[in-house]
Order: sequence, then C-alpha cells, then structure tokens
Amino acid sequence: MLLISWNIDSLNAALTSDSNRAQETRKVLNTIVEQNPDVIALQETKLRASGPTKKHQEILAQMFPEYEYVWRSSEEPARKSYAGVMYLYKKDYHPRATFPKIGAPEPMDEEGRIITLEFPNYYITQVYTPNSGNGLKRLGERQVWDEKYVEYLKGLDSKKPVIASGDYNCAHTEIDLKHPENNHHSAGFTDEERAGFTKLLNAGFTDSFRKMNGNVTGVYSWWAQRVRTAKANNSGWRIDYWLTSNRIADKIKRSEMIDTGERADHCPILLEIDL
Repeated sequence: MLLISWNIDSLNAALTSDSNRAQETRKVLNTIVEQNPDVIALQETKLRASGPTKKHQEILAQMFPEYEYVWRSSEEPARKSYAGVMYLYKKDYHPRATFPKIGAPEPMDEEGRIITLEFPNYYITQVYTPNSGNGLKRLGERQVWDEKYVEYLKGLDSKKPVIASGDYNCAHTEIDLKHPENNHHSAGFTDEERAGFTKLLNAGFTDSFRKMNGNVTGVYSWWAQRVRTAKANNSGWRIDYWLTSNRIADKIKRSEMIDTGERADHCPILLEIDL
C-alpha cells in the first residue's frame, strides 16, 4: 500500500481560491494524485461543520475520480471552520470509518481531529494534534490530549495492527528541527511535548521515517510561512509522522517527504508498506 498524509492548511482555500497560495496547493495535490496512493489523509481542512459544500464535492470528484472520501469538521462549541480532517481512499476499498472522541479537554474532541479507517487486518488512523499555542497557553490541555491519544492507539493496537499519521505538532528529538538550541520553550519542542511523544512510541509504535532513514539530519516536514527565508534556508521542523505498530514495522518499504518546491508550511509525507 502507498499512503500519503498532509496538513494542507485549508482544503477549502485550495479548492475555491485563485490566490497564488491556493494555486501552489493545488499543484501539490496534483503531485499527490500522480503518486496514485491507496489512501490520502488530509489535516487542517478548515471546512464547515456540514462538510464539503456542493462546489467542493464537484471539484473533489474532478480531482479525485477514483476515490471515496470521509471527513470530520470542527463543531460547536469549538471554533467554526477550524482544524478538520479528511480521508480519501480508492473506491475498491470499503473501510469502516469511525470518528472517535478520546475524552480530551473541551472542546478538543469537537475540533475535528481524528478519523480512523478499519480494514479487515489493520487500522489506518490520522490525527491533527492540538498546538500548545502562543505562550504555551494550551500546554496543560495538550499534555492531557497526548495521554488520551496514547490510550486510544493502544486500544486499537490491542485488536489489530495500526498505521497512524498526521501533524503531531512535535519535533521529537534535536535532529528534528534546524535550531533546537533556540526552541526548548517553543510550542512543539517543549520537554513535556517531547516526553509525550516518547511515551507514544514506547507504547508499541515505530517512527517509520527514523526506521528507514536513521539519524539523517536536515529533513523536515514544516517550514514557517511567516519567516520568508525559512524554506529557502531549510530552517524547518519534522512534526508530521507515519507511525506503525511495532509488529508490522518490518513491512515498511519507504517513508519520505514529498517536495513542495518554494511552498512553505507542511509538505506531504509518504509511506509505502507491504500489507
């Protein structure tokens, strides 16, 4: 199977806007389609609570004619058109989609952050992990989220192997970002968030990128849009991951980033696994 995950930073804008940014995003979507993946996971779709509009649906049908899709959006009392996730999967697959609530602090469970696809012999699940925010205002809630998410994945893993992806909003080790020395108190690289990610891996999961690529440096999945030179200077963070249950980690064939050229923010991440 070939799987691709991407924090798209507004599927809504990508499908409906003619801005330069939207055009760049559509080019990346076309690159994803050319890879012919079995499953595509998208985070931060920013759709309404009611999901894709009629216009969205028409464009999705044109761009992804071989795919079905399921989605989950932010719902009240959470912010409108915030966060949100979507799966697109080949029409010859018939997974059972679930939209779990993990008992996270309110209103995180209503922010549209997790979808799980159940296949006969494994689960594929994606997450858009809450950011700890400016001034780490949400760090306490984020720590609870991390604990609840580990419990959720362990529950899935007790039934059948798990393949998990998403924007985890955490650079796990110092080689996962360009300037660790300046960021120990920054959201995404606090000791607390890194410890939470360590607990996730210790619960029985493998970071596929590190397994396949070792301690390679200078490979990232996110570059700040607001810093004009970030992408050009490769001043990035690796905060997007494909994880697998340890017992299927030997089936991983590839785990890599998909180049987005000059477009900053997140890049798609690819996993090829023999299932």
